[in-house]
Amino acid sequence: MIDYHNKQFKVVSNSDNGDISEEMIFLYQQIGEIISCEYEGPNISDGHLIGVVDEDGSINFRYRQLNAHGEEVSGICYSKPEIMDNGKIRLHESWRWTSGDQSTGESILEEL
Repeated sequence: MIDYHNKQFKVVSNSDNGDISEEMIFLYQQIGEIISCEYEGPNISDGHLIGVVDEDGSINFRYRQLNAHGEEVSGICYSKPEIMDNGKIRLHESWRWTSGDQSTGESILEEL
């Protein structure tokens, strides 16, 4: 299992219907297989994620956030890790809003 505890990630790309942006930094906390993170940025005033890390390092999580319009939105995400040549982690994410239009998207995050 990959240890994500205290690792920081930045957004490299995101679908147009997503709220996260390249200015955001995610600091993951992990205890055992439980992972969590609090985040904020230009489009999000308060965000939280919580999930489970699988044996292969994949992460299944739910997120809930307040967007810049003061709306509470939520979703689910599956992150598949890739170990880059420099030893850092790249996360390939497939997500879906569970509120609003229920649309799907993809993001890529990389460890700082």
